[in-house]
Amino acid sequence: MISVFKFCFLDLFRNRWAIIYSAFYLLVTTSLLLFSDNEDKVVVSLMNVVIFITPLVSMLIGVIYFYQNKEFIELILAQPIKRSHFFLGNYFGLVSSQIFSLLVGIGIPAIFIGNHISVNLFVLLLAAIILTLIFSALAILISVNNDNKLKGFGVSILWWLFFAIIYDGIFLLLLMLYSDYPLENFSLIAILLNPIDLARIMIILKLDYAALLGFTGASIRNFMGSELGFFVMLGVSLIWIVAPLNLLMYIGQKKDF
Repeated sequence: MISVFKFCFLDLFRNRWAIIYSAFYLLVTTSLLLFSDNEDKVVVSLMNVVIFITPLVSMLIGVIYFYQNKEFIELILAQPIKRSHFFLGNYFGLVSSQIFSLLVGIGIPAIFIGNHISVNLFVLLLAAIILTLIFSALAILISVNNDNKLKGFGVSILWWLFFAIIYDGIFLLLLMLYSDYPLENFSLIAILLNPIDLARIMIILKLDYAALLGFTGASIRNFMGSELGFFVMLGVSLIWIVAPLNLLMYIGQKKDF
């Protein structure tokens, strides 16, 4: 597994998309820090970028990397190596390169321009890393489950659209239609079922921007309070990471490559 991890990490580390990804966040973070004197506003602006761009990039890089190296993957799996070790090594190499890009793109400007990484910015980085872990696992799972490259790309984009846009639209529509009923429990469950909402609320709770919370964040604060809600969301995020990986192991063991 370690050999597979090293190969995948170094291969992706040298990839031009990793450089572009790092440069994008480096440019955005530097610009926001230079032109804003309020760090909370910087975090909010970065949040709006992170919760949409990070899942999309994780999905696309994961799917592209799998299909580009499909022949190599078939060759490796023909060797006496455990499939679980191969897929885990591939996964950790994939996410490590993206996490490194996030740390460079967001962390370096925060240290050299902001002079430190605040708690709020740390939570933003944590949310970005969690989204990377979740959507990279989903990307590999989708790629393994779909031999057709076009179908794999289509399914990955559809899942991103669902979690980033469609899910919230359906959720708000249901809140409007059933506004006469107590919806606190429903709102809480609905948030836990969307990793992007989890990341968004995690950041907003630490910022304590009540105006940005709306129905979803208010439900979490009413039920658990900010600190407890934060750790509960971390636990649910872990489930969102482990569940696709377990399904990947199950499908990967049985799939005929």
